[in-house]
Amino acid sequence: MICFSHLRWNFVYQRPQHLMKRFAKHQCVFFIEEPEHNGSGDQFSVTKVAENIYRIVPSVNSQNEMEIRERMQAMVYSVMATYDINDYWIWYYTPMALPYTSGLKPQMTIFDCMDELNAFKNPPRGLKQLENTLLKSADIVFTGGNYLFENNQKARTNDIYCFPSSIDAAHFKQARSLNTDPGDQIRIPHPRIGYFGVIDERMNLNLVEQVALRKPEWHFIFVGPVVKISTDSLPVRHNIHYLGMKDYEHLPEYIAGWDIAMMPFAQNESTQFISPTKTPEYLASGKAVVSTPVRDVVKTYGDLDGVHIAADEDQFIKAIQYELDHPLKARRLKKIDDMLSLNSWDKTWAQMFSIIKQKQKNKTSNKEKKESIYV
Repeated sequence: MICFSHLRWNFVYQRPQHLMKRFAKHQCVFFIEEPEHNGSGDQFSVTKVAENIYRIVPSVNSQNEMEIRERMQAMVYSVMATYDINDYWIWYYTPMALPYTSGLKPQMTIFDCMDELNAFKNPPRGLKQLENTLLKSADIVFTGGNYLFENNQKARTNDIYCFPSSIDAAHFKQARSLNTDPGDQIRIPHPRIGYFGVIDERMNLNLVEQVALRKPEWHFIFVGPVVKISTDSLPVRHNIHYLGMKDYEHLPEYIAGWDIAMMPFAQNESTQFISPTKTPEYLASGKAVVSTPVRDVVKTYGDLDGVHIAADEDQFIKAIQYELDHPLKARRLKKIDDMLSLNSWDKTWAQMFSIIKQKQKNKTSNKEKKESIYV
């Protein structure tokens, strides 16, 4: 498997890492990131990050698009020659890899469209056109949410499948039994309302600030990196705390110390098609969730006891207060667990793998039939 990703392997642990680790149990995975730019010449580093997974970070000494394309193509071919890669699948997360991979001949091409990248802040030039090309040319398209699926069906109507955010329930259920607080969280008073994930243009930070202003006795915790926005734009109050990025393995330790989990996403173009993985992760951790009306959250979890949809600060405060007064108990957790049991990254991967293998079988069969005509 050759995976081209816009996300760094060592960034926030999410969909690419979950799926590639499962593919690595059956095949070797080469995880090729988008190029870094430097002044020290073209090169690439290779690091074995897990069993059967090699992280490849290209560095390119150029800002010229044509030169970057040519140099990235050369590096990709060099990787394939070095590791004797002949029979392979290509898995795209970033359409920006298309210009330097169009000459490759994979057995299967898969586009896992996990986000509407063109809607994010400062998208690369030409992204939308390349995305449309990939949507039409890939053998299979997966999408990371229901509304993203519906939107992409306009580009293709067959071999497109919706696989919303899944869950490693066992990992996050650890939070239900942990009773120790990480050192940078232990002195923060209760009640605590927490968020983990990327802090970027998708956050409604004004909403958080206004709620924090009105409820000074509540404390709001953010765990995650600040990306694409200035740290100067973050609201600063005595009861808003930024703890920075944490390893995936330590997230349950932080969540265990929260009273409620939040998803204060803005209602804008960048959040129109998102399907946050943290929704089921919060629930598996045993925390009630208060979220702004993200469409996929509303559709999938809006009717679940323990999930509150709050469109403004009044509704946010009301929902948090309700959960502070009525903490999740065994009966409510049982319903949540019943729902979460229907989904897992293992099940998602198995279904994807089955679809790919069947498509490859059909593709091979059709090729053989065509060739037999000319024999």
